[in-house]
Amino acid sequence: MSPRIIRAQDCPPQPWKNGMGRTREIAVFPPGADMASFLWRISVAEVDSAAPFSAFPGVDRHIALLDGAGFSMTLDGAHTHRLDRPYVPFAFPGEASVAVSLINGATRDFNLMLRRGQAVGRIDAWHAPGRYAPGADVVLIYCARGEAVTVDGVLHAGDALLTPSPGVELELRDSTVIFAVSVEPPGK
Repeated sequence: MSPRIIRAQDCPPQPWKNGMGRTREIAVFPPGADMASFLWRISVAEVDSAAPFSAFPGVDRHIALLDGAGFSMTLDGAHTHRLDRPYVPFAFPGEASVAVSLINGATRDFNLMLRRGQAVGRIDAWHAPGRYAPGADVVLIYCARGEAVTVDGVLHAGDALLTPSPGVELELRDSTVIFAVSVEPPGK
């Protein structure tokens, strides 16, 4: 795939798999894959009620708060995690039963889903002004806040750069936050 900027306005909202919320798919691999066949998927979810998360058996999930006060996640009725610090990723298994309790109103969160046994990945948050060079395993750069400049174009909040050019550098300005999403085959 060649580098491509994905603008926020070009990602229409879709219902969650369980129909109880909305998500905006940013990228999926292989291109055009559905919920049963993706290797990896990146999206932004809008959480405005205490709806449970959709179950994704065999999928590893990573989530990071973008906007709002966040929510409390209770996994399988036992472990509770507060997703209340913006831009701090949290990983959990997709088959977990996840109940949500909003802390103070609606939120938005960034999501990475990886088919277990076929891909491993992570979300790295970059937030200090300066120049950054993503590694070869970075499949997508998402501008969570502010503005970033690359040779492939300018990313504004909500925009993403799919498959950054080899050797590309990003210039982050004051208060910019970028998520660099890395994906590799397992065992690398």
